[in-house]
Amino acid sequence: MILKDRVAVVTGAARGIGREIALLMARLGARVVVNDYGGSEGGQGATQAPANEVVEEIRKAGGQAVANYDSVATMAGGEHIVQTAIDAFGRVDIVVNNAGILRDRMIFNMTEEEWDAVLNTHLKGTFAVTRAAAPRMKEQRAGRFINMTSTSGLVGNIGQANYAAAKLGIVGLTKVVALDMARYNVTANCISPFAWTRMIGTIPTETDAQKARVEKIKKMSPAHIAPVAAFLASDAAKDITGQVIGVRGKEIMLFGHMRPIMRIHHADGWTVERLSEMCAGTLQHHLVPLDTSGQYFNYDPLV
Repeated sequence: MILKDRVAVVTGAARGIGREIALLMARLGARVVVNDYGGSEGGQGATQAPANEVVEEIRKAGGQAVANYDSVATMAGGEHIVQTAIDAFGRVDIVVNNAGILRDRMIFNMTEEEWDAVLNTHLKGTFAVTRAAAPRMKEQRAGRFINMTSTSGLVGNIGQANYAAAKLGIVGLTKVVALDMARYNVTANCISPFAWTRMIGTIPTETDAQKARVEKIKKMSPAHIAPVAAFLASDAAKDITGQVIGVRGKEIMLFGHMRPIMRIHHADGWTVERLSEMCAGTLQHHLVPLDTSGQYFNYDPLV
């Protein structure tokens, strides 16, 4: 019961990773706000039934939970989600920003609506709920933010410019929240999850390579992600903040921070000609090659 009496808000908690996190946190003693507006993986439609089912499952197991059906994509929605926790349980201690959608399209075909829908759900949604909870955590001088990023943002992926931009933006947001809230004993971390979910189920399977890749992902359960989220929410992780942690099946990895990998200096400054001469030797050896075959460059984390 390491989360006993804590109040957790989990967005996108009706299915997949969010559902597993909500269920585990409840088993560990947390009182949970199960947020989900019940849309499709692309964000269309809405139904209250999925969130209600998770709440009922928690209650049948002896836990405490309430449902919330707001979209995270507006500031009003974020405020109402957090207010649901205040009204039901009197406080908010943990926020898991998990809600997400996909609108995949090659960059030369992506529409403004597809861009905005994904950025609003992932990046603005993470900000909206965080902004609503932060003053309350600041006042109580304790709290945990756990955000979801993706290797699509950390490394890149074809056809996901909107999703990748949002997910890497969440990393930047998380690092600043960690800095802003450190003096108030509030931590903020990212999880980069690898697991079979409805969203991952939209990956193309037109080629043998794509089919093989999907089969490997299917072996990775959303349940593998939940213990890491619960750990980050606990007192055991009180000194861990500003980090990006990958979870791939039974493997956990810590991602490096973006730092300079080399420096060059010229007493007279740099010209195009000098850079051209240098690039063929020194610079070229340090560049990370881009694999345009459809895999991640230099490293496919799903294999």
